[in-house]
Amino acid sequence: MRLVSIASGSSGNCIYVGTDSTHILIDAGISNKRIEQGLKDVGLKGEELDGIFITHEHSDHIKGLGVLTKKHPVPIFGTKETLEEVLRKAALGEYPEELLVPVLPDVDVQVGDLTVKPFRIDHDAANPVAYRVQNGRRSVAVATDMGHYDQYIIDHLLGLDAVLLESNHDVRMLETGPYPYYLKRRILGDHGHLSNETCGQLLNHILHDNLKHIFLGHLSEKNNYEELAYETVRLEISQGETPYGANDFPIDVAGRKRMSEIVTV
Repeated sequence: MRLVSIASGSSGNCIYVGTDSTHILIDAGISNKRIEQGLKDVGLKGEELDGIFITHEHSDHIKGLGVLTKKHPVPIFGTKETLEEVLRKAALGEYPEELLVPVLPDVDVQVGDLTVKPFRIDHDAANPVAYRVQNGRRSVAVATDMGHYDQYIIDHLLGLDAVLLESNHDVRMLETGPYPYYLKRRILGDHGHLSNETCGQLLNHILHDNLKHIFLGHLSEKNNYEELAYETVRLEISQGETPYGANDFPIDVAGRKRMSEIVTV
């Protein structure tokens, strides 16, 4: 199974997960041109996609969906409430509604040889989810846009081979930055985004010997930067009450405008 971030950040998100025979995207929040170029870089074409799993309806997760699905009639998966919002916001044209596939949190969806489990997250959207993807004994997860984490989130992230986890903002940069007060409160709230520190704290709950790769994703363009996210998360791991240190795991920042490396598990 392969995991690669085509783009991840506050301006757009699109993650590829696949095997030799099954190919899915988690979110399509960048231009179709960039999505298709990312697929090409992985050795794929748009028509080879087996599904697009949408976490929630905010534009940085769906903005490329309309053009992509006009060209390639790919099933779109999401919670019922998310799909209703997508239909209102995304210019899907005459895309057949029967290919909109509602999912339920904690109910597995089988697509080819991939088992996809949506799980609930707290974010200011209709009914948002994150996704864990399994192929045999291998599993990866993409979990962003979470205002906080709890034991339920931890349980869904245990035993992974690779993870892309939100490291959205530095609290001090956000508090002293240019955003209006209401937006700062939203981001810092329980239905906002995980900070660098909180990302590192969550990682401390899910680290294990066989975790092969960590991506830090969904970085804010205004309230974070890659080196800060990387070093802050590493510090949280090193200071955490676990037997692990930051050097025990490959950690990369998933870029806003560049593809990540392809991680194979």
